[in-house]
Amino acid sequence: MKRSDVAVERFLDGYNCAQAVLYSFCDYLNFDKDTALKLSCGFGAGMGRKEEVCGAVSGGIMVIGMLYGRGENQDRSLTENTYLITRELMDKFTERQGAFICRRLLGDCELTTLEGQKEFKDKDLLNTVCKACVRNVVEIIDDIVDRSTLR
Repeated sequence: MKRSDVAVERFLDGYNCAQAVLYSFCDYLNFDKDTALKLSCGFGAGMGRKEEVCGAVSGGIMVIGMLYGRGENQDRSLTENTYLITRELMDKFTERQGAFICRRLLGDCELTTLEGQKEFKDKDLLNTVCKACVRNVVEIIDDIVDRSTLR
């Protein structure tokens, strides 16, 4: 099964967008799935339903950090490379989705209110918007990994 399919499956199983993206890379990263789900839990719906940076993008940035980020006693140049790859993800995501801010993606649906959550369900935004966001982030990162000489 493709990683993007795994992510969409997890998302449709009730995990949030950030969780679904990070989870889909756990086997590749040799990272504990339960830890990944817990770590990324607060990033869903643009960070705790605040509709800031899309949770799928946030999950993708976590993956990028795990793949390319600077760890303990590593060269600072890894930070700059990670920032470069992060911007690439965000730019390519914006090309596909039109924005990387959750509120814009969801047409100003207010997820912190019961009315907004009802609107989210009534408009089926989970399937019409969010599912594609999850899939696109994973596909973009897969493309980055395929072209990478670091991994």
